[in-house]
Formats: sequence, C-alpha cells, structure tokens
Amino acid sequence: MPNSTVAEGFVPWPAGFAERYRAAGHWRGVPLGGLLREAAGAHGERIAVADEHSRWSFTALDDAADRTAAGLRSLGVAPGDRVVVHLPNRTEFAVLCFALFRLGALPVLALPAHGRTEIRYLSELSGAVAYVGTGGARAPDGPPVTEGLREACPSVRHLVTVGEAGPGEVPFGSLTAHEPLAGPDPDPSGPALLLLSGGSTGLPKLIPRTHDDYAYNARTMAAWCGLTPDDTYLAVLPVGHNFPLACPGLLGAVVAGSRTVLTEVASPPEVFPLIERERVTVTALVPPLAALWTKAAAWVPADLGSLRLVQVGGARLPEATARALPGALGCGLQQVFGMAEGLLCATRADDPPEVVATTQGRPVSPDDEILVVGEDGAPVPDGTTGELLTRGPYTLRGYYRAEAHNAVAFTPDGHYRSGDLVRRTAAGDLVVEGRVKEQINRGGEKVSPEEVETHLLSHPAVDAVVVVGVPDDVLGERVCAWVRPAPGADPAALTAPVLADHLRAAGLAAFKRPDQVETAGGWPVTGVGKVDRRALTARGAERSRTTHRPHQPPSKAERRSPA
Repeated sequence: MPNSTVAEGFVPWPAGFAERYRAAGHWRGVPLGGLLREAAGAHGERIAVADEHSRWSFTALDDAADRTAAGLRSLGVAPGDRVVVHLPNRTEFAVLCFALFRLGALPVLALPAHGRTEIRYLSELSGAVAYVGTGGARAPDGPPVTEGLREACPSVRHLVTVGEAGPGEVPFGSLTAHEPLAGPDPDPSGPALLLLSGGSTGLPKLIPRTHDDYAYNARTMAAWCGLTPDDTYLAVLPVGHNFPLACPGLLGAVVAGSRTVLTEVASPPEVFPLIERERVTVTALVPPLAALWTKAAAWVPADLGSLRLVQVGGARLPEATARALPGALGCGLQQVFGMAEGLLCATRADDPPEVVATTQGRPVSPDDEILVVGEDGAPVPDGTTGELLTRGPYTLRGYYRAEAHNAVAFTPDGHYRSGDLVRRTAAGDLVVEGRVKEQINRGGEKVSPEEVETHLLSHPAVDAVVVVGVPDDVLGERVCAWVRPAPGADPAALTAPVLADHLRAAGLAAFKRPDQVETAGGWPVTGVGKVDRRALTARGAERSRTTHRPHQPPSKAERRSPA
C-alpha cells in the first residue's frame, strides 16, 4: 500500500484534473523508483548507466538503490524528508536519486557549480535533513561548501560524501552495506523531487515534481525522441537539470531501456572521442555548446557516425547554428523549449527543416493547455507576441513553500505565468521571442540580477550597482554589472576579476559572476523613476562592441560544468 505522506508546502492538482490525467493514461500510478524496477525486470544485465569510473547494469543499479535507501533510512532519513543532492555527472547520482525515490524522500537537486551561498539557501528553504556532495564537500574554486552548514541550518543532520570523507562526514559507500529496503511505496501522486526554478527574482524557487507527473514527463519525451534499448544517451549537461534528467535524459533512458553515459567534460577534444567509444546516439546541449560542437566537427578527429539526434534547449538557438548543426555533426536536430516547472515543446523528426531551424516546436502532450496573452491578459492572435501561460499533466500548480509568490505566478484557473514571450505560428509551433522576467540567460543558466547585486553591494568600494544581461554571440547573454564606485574608491580598481574574487569568497556560483563591468556615476531612469535596465543593456552592448574582447572559450574547470 502506498505511503501517502504529503509534504507540507506542496500544492496538488485539483481532483478533477487529476482524475482526467489518470483516465487518459498519463498518470499510471507507478512511483519513480518503480520505473527502475520495471526496467531491471525487462533488461537485467544490460548496462543502465556508466561514467569514467564505473558501469552499472539495470539489475545492479536496482539492487544498489534498494541498499542505499536502507542506508539512508538507518541515518534517520524518512519518507517526506528532503536531501540536498550536490553531485556531478557520476553514477552515484543515479544510485542516490533512485534510492531517495524508493524511500519516499525528496532529492533537492543542486548544481555542481553551486557554492556555499546557494547550498545554505537550498538547505534552509527545503528544511533538508542531509547533504550529499563530493570530495569532502569542497567547492573547486571557493570556500568549503559545507562550512558552517549545520550551524546555519540546524535541520541538516548528516553530511554524506562521495569520495574521501572528512571529519563528521558519512562515506557514501557505507550506505550500500545494508539489506535492501522493504516497505510501502511512496504515493505516486505526491512529490518525488524538488527542482530549481530559474530564479527570476531573488534566489531560485523550489519546483515540486510528483512521481506521476515526472514519470509522464520522461516517458513522453523518450517516445518523442524515439528512444529504444539500442540507444545510448550521453548526459553532458549537469544531470541535476531538468533537461538531461527527464527530457528524456537519464529517467527517459531508464524507461526506454537505453544506456546512459554520464560525463563531466563537454569540450569537443574530450567528448568527441567519448561519443565514438561509447557509440552515443542521443545527447542534449545548450546553444553555446551546440555552436562550439558544430564548429569543432571540422577539426576534431573522431567518428561521430553513431549520433542520430542532438537536442538543443535551455535558451533560444540561433538560426545559423540550427541550420549548420545537422550537416556538421551528421545527425538530426531537435529544438526543445521547456521549463523545469513543466511544459515541454519540441520539434519532431518529421518536421520540415525550415520548422526545425526557425521554431521551438509544439507541446508534447495532447493535454498541454497554452495561452498566449497580451499585457491586458487577453489572448492574442497567432503570429502576435505575448506572454505564455500554461497548465497540463506535468506543469506544477504551485512552487514549494511559496504561497505569496504562487498568488501572482498562477492565474485563478491554474495557468502558470511563464514569463516567456512567444508567438505561435499558424501551424501551432512556438517561437520564443524573449522574456517578461529580468533574469539573465547565460548559456542556459538563469542568473538573478537581484541576487548578484545584493552580493556586489557588500564590496566596500561599491556604492550602487545594477546588473543586466548583454547580448553575447557565444553565451546568448553575458552578465554585465554597472557599478557606481563608493566615495573615494578608484573606479579603475573595480574590474571583473576583482568583483569575481569577491563573489567567489561569498560562495556564489561561477556562472553568476560578471563577465563585463562598467563604472558610472549614475544610470538612466524611466518616466516613473525606475532604473531603465533596457537602456543600460543597450549601453552595455555598445561598450562590449567597442571596448571589450569577444567572450573567451571557457576554462577547463568551466567546461566540466558547461550549462
């Protein structure tokens, strides 16, 4: 009998909608841990997941998930508890997540690039009882991620480490030394995991995804991509993201019986030989990586003939790259427009090349409901740009523990206000035109200007600051900080490296640090006295063209966290 524990702060679907989605076969009542159980029964000793360190069959992964669930339970982790998962693309991520799904505890999926600030915030917001990280829970270029975590967040009772454990930390491997967990399955209609929002205002919100809706998400995208047991899916983007986790990603590959290869590298000289060696057939990229791979195919010696499909999402793909990628990589292209909150749109294998190159496709579920509305909230005609509103069988009805925000993020009838500006073609495909929100989309990672501004203001030489996104040919948008120096401060000393060091010391993720810094005595304002961010964006773009070098390729450390 399912465990019916319901997490406090979770907003369920109204009963009528839930009944409709079950009747349609979208929600099948199988918890996410059950997806692996079914796959193990069907595919046994075939390889389910692999990285440079280890390879796990479906049977072995299923057993390891049960044993790890028992190990977590021995620590006191109970159904409904939250656990911050802060792991790179390694097989332990799969073992841990399926163990938590089996236990009925909720993974809170942090990203490898997150630092101390983000981990503390996520732990406090979720009320996490444990944190799981790597290498003694240390950040690669900043302060220790877990430094003072238990003191700042008393709910965190355990620090679990993949790799060498430090004092007071639990070795991840010790969790598997238990008899497999026996107990009731979690309620499929209840929350299974917490994803991160793009954080359009302040720090990210937590997105609760249920077992039922997320299984449908993964299953539908696996079918949309034509995944079969003969496929090998390569997870290049951090697998804690919705895109490589369930669109179709790791979970979709499990559903289809495909093999998943996890990698921490993304640069062509390192990843192209991996594609050749593992005979990868499907992978997912963000636009900057898609452009890099397209260009690199001409000079990196590797056989990419196994590739049949490259998905590109996370930001709008430039048309020139969309047209060039299929020929350069010798495979099909699928544009994907989606959100961790739910709605997924994608081009199809039988779409004409023009549709694939110029649109982001259409909703993947027949029960996805979308509205494109103007500023007055009324629907606009096809071909007219407006804000996208949506609801459906895998789009959330409310953020976790965010009642005040939910009141403005959703319409009274349950449509999610996405903040994305789109237009719908006569054929029903969507074209993404921009955002209502002010968040910066840096290579697929969403950066909150407010959060970066707050931390920059703590620098003693900064009197005021406005952070905007400036167009960038490689990243889509670069982070530009307009800084007003404090009285007596030397403006020439307020450089991007100096401010990056300040943010690093504060524990902020590397992708949030300014790529461009401009100093000014003040900034333009709108007619109502607000900072004119649009004017600052235009000025930043002009300064970038005339005084700044083009964005440089990422360092080796950044390539290991490409999104």
